[in-house]
Amino acid sequence: MRLGGPVFGSFDSPAAWAAAVRACGYRAAYCPIGPDADDDTVEAYEMAAAEADLVIAEVGAWSNPLSPDEETRLAAIAKCQRALELAERIGARCCVNIAGSRGEKWDGPSALDLTEDTFALIVDSVREIIDAVNPARACYTLETMPWMYPDSAHSYLRLIGAIDRRAFAVHFDFANLICSPQRYFGQAALMEDFVTKLGSRIRSCHAKDIILRPSFTTHLDEVAPGQGGLDYAMCLRQLNRLAPDTPVMLEHLPDAAAYATAATYVRQAAEEAEVAL
Repeated sequence: MRLGGPVFGSFDSPAAWAAAVRACGYRAAYCPIGPDADDDTVEAYEMAAAEADLVIAEVGAWSNPLSPDEETRLAAIAKCQRALELAERIGARCCVNIAGSRGEKWDGPSALDLTEDTFALIVDSVREIIDAVNPARACYTLETMPWMYPDSAHSYLRLIGAIDRRAFAVHFDFANLICSPQRYFGQAALMEDFVTKLGSRIRSCHAKDIILRPSFTTHLDEVAPGQGGLDYAMCLRQLNRLAPDTPVMLEHLPDAAAYATAATYVRQAAEEAEVAL
């Protein structure tokens, strides 16, 4: 595994960016440039990452390819295609998005999202994105989510079979899978099941935490690693079964200090688990 996260500030060269990533103690990084970057710039960042022994984990394509608004949907498909192209050009492990929602909020719950009709729309949208780019080394992935597909190992396996594209792979956000008390308290079996069934297809992971509040009714909150109920040593032992260069990426924290604190906690959990980051 390779721990990674964002770096803050501006950098005057790809080498300076890579040095900043390494100064945080990371061995993986989010893609530092956007799809409009010219080929020379992309190549320079790819080389800087390689020289610093960094894996570029993922290119984000955050958008709603299932939007009920056609203009928004088409713009999202185009954004995903450009992001996948960038992942291919720079040698990132994956391009990542969520499947999208047919509701009002692009990443929020809708009564329509966990239906067979929406499953079919996800299959069509992912094929449209991948087929336009036909990447040879990068993959397109969908982040696991609590209220839209893929929401389990089972639904991810169904999507893999239905999409039927070599370039479709898995993005694993374990905290997002926990959407009930049953999953919260059954996290060890849930984690082992997901890694066992999908481990060979996992290209990148997000690292955060989740806490079950005692207030009525069920109330789950995302929090920083170490501030919730996840057994991080257990999680890291399971992730250690993946390919050795698999990135584990911190996210959703407010500033550099919060990321440093989270990274320290994850490294301590890795020591407890006797795994290397």
